[in-house]
Amino acid sequence: MPTPGAQTPCPCGRVNPAKKGVAYAACCGRWLDGAEVAPDAESLMRSRYTAFVLQRQDYLLATWHSSTRPADLEFEAGAKWLGLQIKARALQDAAHAEVEFIARQRHAGGSASRLHERSRFVCEQGRWYYLNGTLI
Repeated sequence: MPTPGAQTPCPCGRVNPAKKGVAYAACCGRWLDGAEVAPDAESLMRSRYTAFVLQRQDYLLATWHSSTRPADLEFEAGAKWLGLQIKARALQDAAHAEVEFIARQRHAGGSASRLHERSRFVCEQGRWYYLNGTLI
């Protein structure tokens, strides 16, 4: 999957106060490209969604907590991610947070699905990691 242009709206769907899509370079691009680390659990959730869109296995595994990280990830051939909606976010304490989201996807055969999950995140040494999630 090609990386979006610097000014292309970010796949995560984040908008600015004027309700315009935030550019990839100013949004998830800076985290996926390693220039910065995601500053909070929601930003990490958005960047992980973008990594799924771009099929960036390296980023997904690097931002997955070592206690729950799979050895490998495979992407569904021909699948297309259609959008992300953040439903709720909650900071439990300085090192634990949850983000509830819905991600929509179209499969290669044309059928569509949605993933509704409450994801849990942990912050260690200033870096947020995806820990696990519960399907809703």
